[in-house]
Amino acid sequence: MRNKSGTSRLLRDLRTLRVIVFHPNDQDGQDIIRQLQRIGCQVQAFWPPAERLPVDCDLVFLAVRPETIALDLPWTTAEKKPPLIAVVDYENPTTIEAMLKFCVNGVVASPVKSFGLLSAVVIARQIAAREAEQQKQIERLDQRLAGIRRLTKAKAILMETRGINEEQAYEIIREQAMSKRVTTEEIVSAIIHANEILGYRDKTEAVPELKLVQRRNKPGA
Repeated sequence: MRNKSGTSRLLRDLRTLRVIVFHPNDQDGQDIIRQLQRIGCQVQAFWPPAERLPVDCDLVFLAVRPETIALDLPWTTAEKKPPLIAVVDYENPTTIEAMLKFCVNGVVASPVKSFGLLSAVVIARQIAAREAEQQKQIERLDQRLAGIRRLTKAKAILMETRGINEEQAYEIIREQAMSKRVTTEEIVSAIIHANEILGYRDKTEAVPELKLVQRRNKPGA
């Protein structure tokens, strides 16, 4: 159901797409522009390809030719690049390597025909959307893994400095978070920060903030 909804959205958005066409002003270039305009896209054409995208856009067509293969186009490998469709007039290892270098999301063959262009646009955008979602998932997993590593480090500090086991160390972190109404991540950061900056090794002074809380809880404190 989610994929169906995503595809429907991609089709609905076609008439609002801002498209850059990096292609010589020849028959293929003109045909691409006309067909995109028929779809309803806002099209701007440029040649030769620029090192930076001249305007903000949602999709790019790029003629992959001998004069473009050797170009350095940083935007083609940027983290948040727009979907890229290659326009090729000859298929050989060099052209294929260039398409891989430019991280294209789709291919249109020359001579350009009306049939297949719409599919190429939708599929390229779908592939790009999936890649973006996968990248977000990777980033979330990296953040989660980093959090686990920091928690493990904080527990190790408490275990070493207070002579307790791992379960007790975690309980201290959890109780401090609840009593101070902050996240466990913030308590973990405080423990690590105190240990790294102040360099305490004595069991009673390893975590000054925790020690201060304990003193406040004593009668007459």
